[in-house]
Amino acid sequence: MTKAAVYTRTGDKGTTGLYTGERVPKQSLRVEAYGTIDEITSALGLARALATRQDIKATILSVQNTLMSVMADVASLNLPQPYITDYNIKQIEQTIDSFDAKLEPLTHFLLPGDTVAAGALDIARTTTRRAERQLLRLAETEAVNPNVLIYINRLSDLCFILGRVEAEVGNK
Repeated sequence: MTKAAVYTRTGDKGTTGLYTGERVPKQSLRVEAYGTIDEITSALGLARALATRQDIKATILSVQNTLMSVMADVASLNLPQPYITDYNIKQIEQTIDSFDAKLEPLTHFLLPGDTVAAGALDIARTTTRRAERQLLRLAETEAVNPNVLIYINRLSDLCFILGRVEAEVGNK
């Protein structure tokens, strides 16, 4: 059996295919947005590898899987059904609340880097904020699933909370 080449040559002229088949310029706002979501997935992968708590590792893995659906949503035009729904929003909010309950109220600004995992989660948080800005710019001119915008906003909150738990609670 012959192994297929990794390269397709279809993007050599500066276009890429969306999930739904349309070709768009690689520098389009849509491609920038889902490319940054891909960066979040990578940053979270590093955070998961560095995390000391199994509950945080499991949460990050779950979020990484959901981000595949977020990217599919953003990399698609005219989907009959969105991938990210109210269910995903409720799920991430419940996760935030669960981890936040482990923390004391915040009384000061935090600097990243108390632990390597917390630092990696902060990189994921700031990358998520960048993705959110890109999605909002995209939404000014093209359709974006509103639940994607909400999910990404909540994800930055989750990264912040997970980083705090990793730094402050540790393995207790």
